[in-house]
Amino acid sequence: MSAYLGAILWMAGATCSFAAMAVAGREIAVELDTFELMLYRSVIGVGIVLGLGALGGQLGTIRGDRMRLHLLRNVGHFTGQNLWFYAIATIPLAQVVALEFTTPLWVALAAPLLLGERMTGLRAVAVVLGFVGVLVVARPEALAGDPGVVAAALCAVGFAISYIATKSLSRTESVTCILFWLAAMQAVFSLVCAGADLDIAWPSRAMWPLIGVVATCGLGAHYCITRALKLAPASVVAPMDFVRLPLVALIGFLLYSEPFALAILAGGALILAGNALNIRESARGR
Repeated sequence: MSAYLGAILWMAGATCSFAAMAVAGREIAVELDTFELMLYRSVIGVGIVLGLGALGGQLGTIRGDRMRLHLLRNVGHFTGQNLWFYAIATIPLAQVVALEFTTPLWVALAAPLLLGERMTGLRAVAVVLGFVGVLVVARPEALAGDPGVVAAALCAVGFAISYIATKSLSRTESVTCILFWLAAMQAVFSLVCAGADLDIAWPSRAMWPLIGVVATCGLGAHYCITRALKLAPASVVAPMDFVRLPLVALIGFLLYSEPFALAILAGGALILAGNALNIRESARGR
């Protein structure tokens, strides 16, 4: 059970990092498009990973033995992250996070096929319960057809690919290696996409601290997730992120006057209940 407690603590760090990213990303959206934001974030990220890797003596663990899987992971994450940044700039934060939380459903369904993890009956009930809670919060019928809603829903597929690939990579690769290829590959992807129109905007002075928040919190979140995945199965780690929903809903209410409806509380309770069932079932299995 101690491994699961460690995973919970690492995912708490990821939750706080993602919440900070959401606020900073919304503020940056008034000046930069998603590709430009990803470009500056990734370039800063490469520097951070190399600097911390040098301090910790981990640079030697950066290798290219599983480049196909690194590429798959980072294409999935790059796609999902750009859709996520677009969504947080166009629809309420709680709606984005709720729709994003279909990620564990995709992970739980794919993990038995791709990672050999067991899909028990109780775990399936837990995932469905969490998904019902997401629908209660998201109220998709009220936002159907909105491009931001579509982007938030599709980003979950990209993040699911990232989760599954990260779990596989974490069995053989160091955290430093995984984060380096994350930042390096996405810097290249972003440069190509942002420069396609031959017009890459330079951030104003006021934007740089926010870009720094996105870069450091983005890497911090991935570091936390990778450490959590070393301690617990992907189908357990992914639903732990559900705790982010009430936090982001509160932030949206306080900073942007977004509605904090009873539906959010009711849906959040269902999500947390499903998450608790999932963790209990996995702990019992071990």
